[in-house]
Amino acid sequence: MISNTRYIELARTYGTPLFVYDADLMLERYNDLFRFIPHEKLNIHYALKANYNPALLTILRDAGAGIDAVSPGEVVLALELGFAPEKIIYTANNMTDAEFDRVMKTGVTVNIGSLSRLKKCAANYPGARICLRFNPDVCDGDNVMTMTGGDLTKFGILLTDADEAKKIADSGNLHIVGLHEHTGSGLQHAESVLKSMDNLMAIATKERFSELEFLDFGGGFKVPYKEDEPRIDYVAMGKQITEKFDGFCKNYGKELLMRFEPGKFLSAECGTLIMEVNTIKHNRSRVIAGCNSGFPQLIRPVLYCAYHRIENLTNPDGEEKLYDVCGNICETGDRFAEQRSLPEIREYDLLAVKNAGAYCYSMGSVYNLRPMPAEVVVHNGNVADFRPALTDQELVAQILRK
Repeated sequence: MISNTRYIELARTYGTPLFVYDADLMLERYNDLFRFIPHEKLNIHYALKANYNPALLTILRDAGAGIDAVSPGEVVLALELGFAPEKIIYTANNMTDAEFDRVMKTGVTVNIGSLSRLKKCAANYPGARICLRFNPDVCDGDNVMTMTGGDLTKFGILLTDADEAKKIADSGNLHIVGLHEHTGSGLQHAESVLKSMDNLMAIATKERFSELEFLDFGGGFKVPYKEDEPRIDYVAMGKQITEKFDGFCKNYGKELLMRFEPGKFLSAECGTLIMEVNTIKHNRSRVIAGCNSGFPQLIRPVLYCAYHRIENLTNPDGEEKLYDVCGNICETGDRFAEQRSLPEIREYDLLAVKNAGAYCYSMGSVYNLRPMPAEVVVHNGNVADFRPALTDQELVAQILRK
């Protein structure tokens, strides 16, 4: 774990705002999954959309991870970083014909989630090896915007359309080597994982899909964001997952690969955004701590009303007071926290926003023409990679294409 003293040292060296990633913690979470789910043929495909930092991806590649990609750009990045095509699964939705064609030419496994796209694949790529994504008919997650199962979602083929999907695939002699489902992000209930597995395995019969090599149960493993939030008992859940999958394989008559696609679980806790307080404003009933970062650099609180722990690195023992921790963007909603009890914040204090390793930098923008922060990766106690922020001039040059 990176100490507060080390965070301060990194901020002084590289400036703020600054994303710091603890690669050792990310690897610990990666290895945790193999400890939790003791299946001999478990494959972990990291959801690249959570964080595309090249140094982190390279470390995961060397640890044996695969990639879950959701755009042609993510496929290109994974291939450029040395991930073998067979270690990449492409699970886009509402893809264009041109996107589909580009990805099919790379040799990665394509995961198809609609009958419409499946028909086009059968017509244009006869004999291709593919995966089918089904809607698990289970709705769970920590926010309605990230729940990917059930009637309201755009994702996946209906389970009741399994025979129709097989008929379409047969028309083009497609080889269905995998089935996939994903319930949501930040799953709240262990039974949701198990129920979604049951629903997918119920249609994965040898009579219907005789060439299966793997079942992919998506990601969404929850991590604690609040101080008092308990951790899920993944040891108990993993035992149930393994027993359930072993029973399925026995009935299927073949030992299949079991795949999961965690993003947040691997990278959320490894990331911290360090920012500097530049303004303290007493605004009648509120005390506002203004910082040199803003919601384009960490959008989850504004987008999802998500909670991120905040620590005062430079005055940790100060008297507890209530603050609205605000950013530097021209929006009233530009808050990292509202009425949060924190040790007294002074101008030029350094604040650390925790659990900032997933869906923070990767969802960032340059709104208000403020460049995204620099990134530092710490591995084995040393700085393994530093990616500087663009200067204002470099950002404008990109816009003007100079």
